[in-house]
Parts: sequence; structure tokens; C-alpha cells
Amino acid sequence: MPVNAAQKTAINEVVNALTGATSRRTKRRLADMFLDLVDRDSWPEYYEVIPQPRCINGVKANLSQNKYKNALDAFQDLNLVFLNALYYNQEGSQIAKDAATLKVSIYAPRTRRSSQHIVAKGILENEWRARSVLPPPPPSPTTSAPQDAQPKKEPKERAAATPAPVRSHSSAKLQPAPAAPPRAHVNATPSTSSQVPEVVKPKSPERSASPDMDVDIGGTPEPELTGHDAARDGESEEIVRQLEKSLPRWEGFDDVGWAEDITPDRMLEIVVTLSKYRDEHGNKLAASLEAVPEETSIPDLSFTSPLSLQLIESRARMKYYETSQAFHKEMAQLFLKARRWYEIGTEPYGNVVALQRFYQALTSPNPPAAPYVSNTKFAALPAGPGTATSLSAPPPEGMTGPALTTIRLSLRDKKLLDEVHYKGWTIRIADWLHLSNPDDPSRPIVGHVFKCFVSEEPQRKGQLGVSVCWYFRPEQTLHPADRQFFENEVFKSSHFADHPLEDILEKVACQFTVRHARGRPRPPFWYPGWPLYVCDSRYNDRERAFVKIKNWNSCIPEEFRKKAEFMPIYPFERAVMPRRVPSPFLTNPKLKAPGAIIDAVPGEKEKEKAESEKPDSGSGRSKRPKRAAVTKAEDQRAAAKAGVPYVPPTPLSSTSTQQPALAPYMQVAAPREDRSIVAAAGGLAALGSSAIMEELPAETARHFDRDPETNEVLWFGAPPVDIVHTPPPQYSLKYLAFLARKRKAALQGDQAHPMDVDGEAPAPKRRKMPPTATETLEALLKEHGLWN
Repeated sequence: MPVNAAQKTAINEVVNALTGATSRRTKRRLADMFLDLVDRDSWPEYYEVIPQPRCINGVKANLSQNKYKNALDAFQDLNLVFLNALYYNQEGSQIAKDAATLKVSIYAPRTRRSSQHIVAKGILENEWRARSVLPPPPPSPTTSAPQDAQPKKEPKERAAATPAPVRSHSSAKLQPAPAAPPRAHVNATPSTSSQVPEVVKPKSPERSASPDMDVDIGGTPEPELTGHDAARDGESEEIVRQLEKSLPRWEGFDDVGWAEDITPDRMLEIVVTLSKYRDEHGNKLAASLEAVPEETSIPDLSFTSPLSLQLIESRARMKYYETSQAFHKEMAQLFLKARRWYEIGTEPYGNVVALQRFYQALTSPNPPAAPYVSNTKFAALPAGPGTATSLSAPPPEGMTGPALTTIRLSLRDKKLLDEVHYKGWTIRIADWLHLSNPDDPSRPIVGHVFKCFVSEEPQRKGQLGVSVCWYFRPEQTLHPADRQFFENEVFKSSHFADHPLEDILEKVACQFTVRHARGRPRPPFWYPGWPLYVCDSRYNDRERAFVKIKNWNSCIPEEFRKKAEFMPIYPFERAVMPRRVPSPFLTNPKLKAPGAIIDAVPGEKEKEKAESEKPDSGSGRSKRPKRAAVTKAEDQRAAAKAGVPYVPPTPLSSTSTQQPALAPYMQVAAPREDRSIVAAAGGLAALGSSAIMEELPAETARHFDRDPETNEVLWFGAPPVDIVHTPPPQYSLKYLAFLARKRKAALQGDQAHPMDVDGEAPAPKRRKMPPTATETLEALLKEHGLWN
């Protein structure tokens, strides 16, 4: 209910009581520090850590302008003033003490630098309860930080999402809501199912306690993570979970990129066509969409209202949607809900994605005509990663897929744009996307946007699209059976392709390994619930080789290579490396994908390590000139300056003293024999799904040494041998005493000992200098009696 005059007066009295509160001894006004917000330019970190800043003067201004529809909203804002102060400031500081005195004391435990609790009630709650016209304040939750006043969500469960936890009255207003969300521009809302309470989410949910939110904008190459930094245990899982729970939530689809020419009859026709469509194998794709519960309880979604295909169909029959945008937005929310319900790579997920691509084809400017048959699942390209080949080079051995990608961006017949809009998404350069995969809809193409354009080709004139670099999944690569992958790892390729906007499924994110271990991307690059990938290496499908990326700048669009703000992160308390998983062909022997397990090539790891040491410039420019050429140029300049001709040095001829090359020796060196239990059983390929591998508990593993590269516990075939090491030779006591006596005698000025070889040497004889000319002339005159 709106705030009436009596409640408004009472709230003003509470505000006056807060601003008039003083300390006992010095009569200092406690609320002076909370009247206005800090300057954004002087304290930028405050606005990064505190998502909903509040101040007392701001509450008074909102109250005077009648912006509060409920008296508890004003209480929430006043409460946030002091919660933010307790969360941001160090415990024991004067401002924290003042905030604890003024606020309702419910969130003081476990601030950023504190673990103590404040249990006494503050002035705000006492003054609020003293006025009967005001509704009672909400009960005190037991959260650990002020940002937890917002609804808390547990980690996402794709295959079996649990109902949303009970929301606190202090953070969400419960109001009856029909099963159907409000119509656009219409007050009346028809209902087709029982009414359920809907939680109204704030647009900027607050964040729970987390470490200092710094921006990781360090340059590349990134340092390696070893030792304890790479540990992944129960504590690490909690670090990741706490940070992701504290991040801002996605607010939903924007009001851009929606088609505006869909009539109500066409809306119903589209929904009926989707519900009845069957693919080339006779499978009804809508069955996977209909299996998703109508109630929306999946964490990290931007909406909570019930939604299903049947519900949208009934609304379309009732001509419930007055605008095309309202219809398209609900369809986009339905597909988003289904994608979050199923796991990527499963058949139901693929059915949902294929049906979404069919829907986007039906709503495109040139929709397909019945009968609806497509060998590419309605994707614009005929092949995807692992199958398509490059137009710039002959196909790799054994690949016969269509040639449609390039190794460099093509700008021919394109007008470049800064951004494009499609069904609520704003796509810009350097964004990451899920794109429709014609080979396997359950594994969308991971693409990195390098250009946005409008086509100027005669047959595609005016068509919007994006130029992306493909990233391969592990199942789209050829690799040996013993290779392990990071969880959700992808590999940068040299394949660039142009996709129309209809191929775009959703936005995703991808991080370089070290960045991924340090934290999570900040908005708008990523929000909790979006798919997040990690990239550590390139994949060369021609040579079937993986090359570790040393310079991440070479993998991003050129417009962002000189900027330090590309994909900043919210950091973890400490580095947390992603898990390692075996080859997907070992965990699922029936997997059908373009990749496969191949025999390991001898020396492949050495080659990969050697190639990773090479500088990665990301372009085809010539390498840095060698030092020999630089030295030659310097010598020529020095010779010209001195006015002498330059004589080039004579090259050394090859002689018998030249050292032999080490390559033959490295080739004939015997490889180390694998004596593990897995190797004795015939390898992972032989064990297949019958092998049971368990990880050591974190409490056990922390007592043992780990490999600095893989972070795995070191195993040995035998216990360590306790060997007594022979001490090195030492001086005898007699010689040390002799040295002491010698130094003592030198200090006392005694004569050197005859055996004192370290004493001062005798002074050298003085050299007799020849007489000067004056002295010679003087002697000559004296000799002849001419000298007086």
C-alpha cells in the first residue's frame, strides 16, 4: 500500500531521531557521516564493493518526492545506510561503531575484516517500533553480511533444479500475482492457472560478503600458477561459491532487437508450428521443452513467473500479447529457462537449441516455407568446428568437410558496425557467443566476436551479422587418451567465420586460465548463470597439435589489445585452478563427435613445450632481427664515423672442433617407462568405463608434496632411504690456532714469523733515475773547470 500522510510524518520523525542522536560524552552527532554519499571520483572502490549505496539525505529526498510505495521500503533504505557502512569499514573504527549504534543490528557478523557479532538493538529499530502507524520491521535474518539482505540463491543445478529458498520479508515484497505476467500496457491480466506468490526482484541485487573487489587488468603474458595456488579442494569450492553468490545478477533481456511486424495470428501459427515440428528422424523436439516444469525455480534467472510452451500457446489463442516484443520476450525467456534446465551436451539440450534455431528462422525476415526440412538444424553454415575446413589452405589429412572458414578476417563487401542488436541482446566486438552448430546442436559453437557488420553483397544486402573466431571443444579435437582437460575448456583455432544474427543463441564468456583461476569476469562480460569457459591453448587441426597460449593479447580483437580494461574480474581470496577431467571419449565411449582419440606422437609434448616458448604476436609479421644483423649495422656506422673502410669479419669455417648437434642424441634417448597401475592394466583406453578413480580427500592430500605443474600428489615406488651424508672437509684446530696467533701478532706489531707466508713482502728496491739534462751539463762543466 502507498505511504499515507501519517506514515510519512512518522518516518520523518524516525529520520530526525537518527540525525539528532549524539554520543554520551562529547555530544557528537552520530549521523553526520551518513548524511551524504562519498564522492565517486575520490572513492571509486566504494561503488564497486557496495552495489546499492544509500544515504540519509537521499532517503529524505525520496520521501519528500513520494517515491516510496511502501513504508518498509523506506526502512530498507535506512537500514542499508548503516549496513553498507558496517560492511565497508573496518571493525572498531569510529564510523563502524556509529553505524552499529544507529542501525538495526542484524548483519554485523562477518564483515570484510570482522568475524564478531553485534546483538544489541539500535536506534533505528527502536524508533521505528515506537510508532504504531508504521508496519513492524522485518524479522532479523541470520545472514553474514549486509548484502545478504537480498534473496540468497544456492549454486545452480542444471538437471534437477530445486525450489527457490524462502525469501526474507526484509528484502522482497510478497504480493499476489497471477500465473500470467502483466500484459504490456494493459492493467488487466487474465489468469489461466492458480495464483502463486511472485517474488519481485530488485534490479540491482546486492552482493554478499566477499574479498576486496579489485580489477585484474594486468598485462600479458600471465604468470604461471604453481604449488598451493593451484590447489582445488573443499575450501576452494567454497571460495568460488561465495564469490559467485555475491556478484550482481543479470537484469534480463533489453528492449532492443525485437521484431515488430508479427500479427497475433502469426504468433499462434509460430507456437503451433513449434509444438508439432518433428525433425528428419521423426523426433518431436518440443517434447524436451514441454518436460521443463512450468514453475520457475531455477537460480540466476531474471524472472520467477511460471512459463511454459502451453502457457504461451494459450495466451496466443487469447490474443493476450498486444505487441510483438511481449511475445518474443516470453519466447526468449522460455528457451533460456530450458537451456538452464538441461546440461550442455545432452540430447534434450540439443532439442531445445534446435527448436530455438527453428523459431528464430520462422521469425526472420525470410522465413522458411513448409515443409520444414533442414539438414543443418536450420543453422546458416553447413558445417561446424571439427568438420568445416578453411578456404585459405588445403584440408587436413582425412577431413572432407566443406571449405567455408578463413584464417584471417575478411572485410570485403561489409560495412562495419560498433554493435548489433538481436532479440534483447546487444552484441559488441570482443563479446563471446553461443552459435548454432549444424553438426551437433547440443554443443553450440563458442565464438569470439571480432567484427559486427551489415552485408553489402548483392544476395545478402542489408543482412546483419558477426565475424567470429571459433573455439573448439575437447570432443572436436584429435588427442591422445592420456591428455587431460580443464573443466569447460575450449581451444582457440585459426578458423574465422561469418554468422547471421539468426545463428546467435545467447551470450557466454571465456577466460584465459590464469584469469579464470584468479576470479570471475565483471559485468557486462559475464553474469552468474551464464556459461563460462576457460582457454589455455590453441588447437592446430592441420597438425593435430595443442600449443599453450603465452600472450592472451594476441587472441583478442585488435581494438582491445592496447586497452587495460578488457574483461576485468572480481578476484578470489586466493587462486583456484579449474578441475581437470579426462578425455570426453573415455567418460562416454558412445560419444559421437568430430574429434577422436589418436595414438600419441613421439616427442609431441616436447614439441608443444618448445612451441609455447615462441613469442605469440598474433600476426604474420616478420620476427625480430637477430643480434648479428644489428651488430653489423653498428660496426658500419662506427667505421664511417672514424673515416676508415669497414672490413666485414671473416666467417669461421666449419672444423672438426664444432660441437655435434644434440637432436640425434635426443631422438635415440630411451623414453621413461610408465610403471603406474593404469599403464600395467593397458591404459585408460583399455579400462574404459570399468575403471574407478577416486580423489584423495583434501584433509589427506594436504599432508603430501604435490607436483608444481599438475598439482597432483607425488607417488613413489618405495619409501625414502635415510642416507647419512659425509660432512665436507674442515680445518684442524691446530691450524685455526695458528691463524689466530698470527693475526694477534700482526695487531701487536711483532716481527713476522719465519713461516708467515701471508706477511708483508720486503719493500722493492728503488729504481735509480737517469740524470736530467741540466744535471748532465752541470757535471760536464765541473769536470772541465768551467763551473764557478
